[in-house]
Amino acid sequence: MPRYRMVLAKEDFKFSSAHFTLFANGGAELLHGHNYRVRVEISGASLDAEGLLLDIERFKRELRALCARLDSRTLIPGESSRLSWSRQGECVEVSCGERSYRFPAADTLVLPLPNTSIELLARMLWLDLAPHLAGSSVEALAVAVEESAGQQCWYEAELR
Repeated sequence: MPRYRMVLAKEDFKFSSAHFTLFANGGAELLHGHNYRVRVEISGASLDAEGLLLDIERFKRELRALCARLDSRTLIPGESSRLSWSRQGECVEVSCGERSYRFPAADTLVLPLPNTSIELLARMLWLDLAPHLAGSSVEALAVAVEESAGQQCWYEAELR
């Protein structure tokens, strides 16, 4: 069946964050940062009465707001069984194995994820964006998170 596919890869769909990935062998990366880029593909078979797949300006505002929430933060995988964290006043204390960190709470974002991998960040953004497509002609959504040139992950699924 024919479909319209729109690709959104604007320069300002980005966020810069610190994180560390946890590995299956029990190891973890050192704390480091990335200048992440986000790309989105939406598709559907029909258009609205104006000839549009959706209100693209509203959707782009939502995507920019999600990126802004992640920008300039240290990302902590709050659902990891290998990590413990607590808020102590104006600080977030994190322990992972023999490593301990203390971050300013205002600079830290504890995410409802077991890891801060690009795979899980892409799925998280997909889940955050999907409700904003309700009532539109969009049938499928794909979200990519790129952490460095040549290394990205797409998460895609049908909406209906």
